[in-house]
Amino acid sequence: MQVTRRNFSIGLSALGLSACVGGGRSSSRPAAQTTMPMVPDAGFDAWVQNFRPRAVAKGVSAATFDTAFRASGFIPGVIEKDRNQTEFTRTTEDYLAIAASDERLSMGRQMLAQQMGTLRAIEARYGVEPHVVAAFWGLESFFGTRRGNVPVISALATLAYEGRRAAFFEQQLVAALKILQNGDTNTQNMTGSWAGAMGHTQFIPTSYQAFAVDFNGDGRRDIWSDDPTDALASTAAYLSKNGWTHGQPWGQEVTLPSGFNVGLAGRGKGRSDWAELGVRAVNGSLGGHGAASLLLPGGPRGPAFLLYQNFNVILRYNNAENYALGVGYLSDRLNGAGPLRAAFGPDAQGMTLADRQNLQRKLTAAGFDTQGSDGVIGAKTIAAISDFQRARGLPVTGQPSVELLRML
Repeated sequence: MQVTRRNFSIGLSALGLSACVGGGRSSSRPAAQTTMPMVPDAGFDAWVQNFRPRAVAKGVSAATFDTAFRASGFIPGVIEKDRNQTEFTRTTEDYLAIAASDERLSMGRQMLAQQMGTLRAIEARYGVEPHVVAAFWGLESFFGTRRGNVPVISALATLAYEGRRAAFFEQQLVAALKILQNGDTNTQNMTGSWAGAMGHTQFIPTSYQAFAVDFNGDGRRDIWSDDPTDALASTAAYLSKNGWTHGQPWGQEVTLPSGFNVGLAGRGKGRSDWAELGVRAVNGSLGGHGAASLLLPGGPRGPAFLLYQNFNVILRYNNAENYALGVGYLSDRLNGAGPLRAAFGPDAQGMTLADRQNLQRKLTAAGFDTQGSDGVIGAKTIAAISDFQRARGLPVTGQPSVELLRML
């Protein structure tokens, strides 16, 4: 887990667009952040005292430990989150719709322009393109607007005490204490997600230790402040050290010839003769980027992607296929590319993405606000459908359908 950042916390089939993307909502706009209160717990206090000599033995000073835990405590909300990570998964179509939503693209283009000078300097040092770094920023924290406000020491200590993944979270807790000991931040400023991912680009403590950099030269590797410079540079350093190749695509959308053998698709089936097999690039040329594997996330009738080595580097950051596709797709859109050419097929209800978007718009116009029209059926859309059905005296299912769209 020192290198693969946090595949432990992907609840939504990598809709670990972690704190920022979707989260079961119908819109990709950031939701309000909530505070998880600490509560007294004698068992937790005893665990902290027992943990203290182990931490000191691993290089944490007694002073650092005592200062960090003076303002820390047991957070039951963290346990609840850990035990109740959402079980459903997003389709690739939903995931990409959220990752490159109109709102995320609008904010992303604005932030990309605002930070371009810094991102160009980062590119010069680490060889990672500005739109790529910006895509990670956008997926991880909605460009800094969803960094998380849970005290990291308390969250990690709570999870280590709870015991389900005690060894992992104790390792992260020791790393977090050493970050404090190094002076990069203080206990009050060290906040993040309920699972301990921190800053603009959501590093867990061990990955921070391995890859975070002080790019602005102030003596601290500060990924928590409103200034995203160190966080963006740290992400570029992470990618660079894991093999990112400048100027090479993560992948590209392609078309397949009639009668193509879809048995050739699949990650790990890399080859260089796709052009000879009739595969064609949707934009630009095919080839010249090394061996590639073919991915058909929506089946043979949906979008097709050739994936190159940089796709595997993205997976080092978050080991989930949809996440890597989301980063790649968002980075392309931020760099001026248009939407996917091929469409995903109808869902289980027989509805296309356009149908679902139309349904959300019509529900909102009828007074049942879905809080967005990205075509992703999350909690807000389900609630709006249920309210509409209840108001019309219909059976309350909360489920979209072609019939409901016709009715609206």
